[in-house]
Amino acid sequence: MEPLLSLSPLDGRYSAKVDALRSIFSEFGLIRRRVTVEIAWLSALAECPDIAEVPSLSGADLALLDALATGFTEADAQEIKRIESTTNHDVKAVEYFIKSAISTSPTLSAISEFVHFACTSEDINNLSHALMLRDGHHVLRNAYAEIHDALAGLAHEHAARPLLSRTHGQSATPTTLGKEMANVAARLKRQCGVADSIRSMGKMNGAVGNYNAHRVAYPEVDWPALSEKFVTSLGLEWNSHTTQIEPHDYMAEYFDAIARINVILIDFSRDIWSYISLGYFKQRLVEGEVGSSTMPHKVNPIDFENAEGNFGLANAVLGHLSAKLPISRLQRDLTDSTVLRNMGVALGYTLLALQSLKRGIEKLEVSEAPIEADLDSSWEVLGEAIQTVMRRYGVPEPYEKLKALTRGQQLDADTLQRFILNLEIPEEAKERLMSLTPETYVGYAPELAKSVTD
Repeated sequence: MEPLLSLSPLDGRYSAKVDALRSIFSEFGLIRRRVTVEIAWLSALAECPDIAEVPSLSGADLALLDALATGFTEADAQEIKRIESTTNHDVKAVEYFIKSAISTSPTLSAISEFVHFACTSEDINNLSHALMLRDGHHVLRNAYAEIHDALAGLAHEHAARPLLSRTHGQSATPTTLGKEMANVAARLKRQCGVADSIRSMGKMNGAVGNYNAHRVAYPEVDWPALSEKFVTSLGLEWNSHTTQIEPHDYMAEYFDAIARINVILIDFSRDIWSYISLGYFKQRLVEGEVGSSTMPHKVNPIDFENAEGNFGLANAVLGHLSAKLPISRLQRDLTDSTVLRNMGVALGYTLLALQSLKRGIEKLEVSEAPIEADLDSSWEVLGEAIQTVMRRYGVPEPYEKLKALTRGQQLDADTLQRFILNLEIPEEAKERLMSLTPETYVGYAPELAKSVTD
């Protein structure tokens, strides 16, 4: 019954679909990374020759610490939560857990007070959140790549398949189906590159970012240098200037980048929905699926509708994360703490939407007859080409003449060709225009579709 009682659909109905993010953005994922950071900091202190009270660690002690971090279990997390029930402080509970876990080693037990040495909780938390975002982005990036590759495949497969454009919802200059897929693939690739370029950042500099306690305890240590070395050793980018908190500007950049990618895919979902409604696409039937509880013929574009809805939910949370997180009163307030716990919500809805979108794309089948019928009944779209050639050869008022002939009219081939034959332009130009059809008037669309990279 537990999934049925979940307040969030991400932990209920859609639980299995977002499982790849669960070990990253759950409370377990946060606690595990806190343990990793605390242990890494203790190891870093042991490597600093100017901190004599923390000697170099033996292979056995390093193995014990490594096992504590890499072998962290749900039972360990539960023990930390048990300690927290007394401390009422989540990071302090991690410190006490580690001290207890290393008490079996005489060397580590002797330096147990250097667990969490000179740290504020935010030193641990900001690095843990940065690691979570870094790891979570790998999951999302793979899902985005699957969508891009599917679109690039459609672009290549249908590069030369003519398609009537519909600017403002009205018949317009033809394109190809492949080119329209290529447009989205190109946008997606560019914006994914932007998201990929945003590095998770971290700080390790004490209560207000000045290494105050560090410098008093060990004035001989170059703490900024040690901090930079430590943060970068975690695979993060060091932030040299902070208050008590890392200011989260990189997070805002990242969440904005993800939201922008999601907007592109909302746009795509709506377009495919429209193409399905026009009959340009059919959806491959899935045995046992029901489209309507009362209309048995229905095959609804539910995957694209689900994608649109969940991208919208994701972006609503991403927008709040982006707008709120860089704001903290004076040197620190705690409003970011509860908000940061919802990173997994935003990225979970994003992953859910991507899975729906992928499933929808995989079920698409092109319906040639409706596409060809719409093109064949839209000869008026050649008016653009005709008036442009007329401009080249100095025919007066070419736009106006074509407007009078075509605007609001549904023309056929004979009407347009009679118009072309009466033009005062070179015969070669007439022949070129006479050979045009809505199916062949596609410009460089096939070449542009094929040029999109996998």
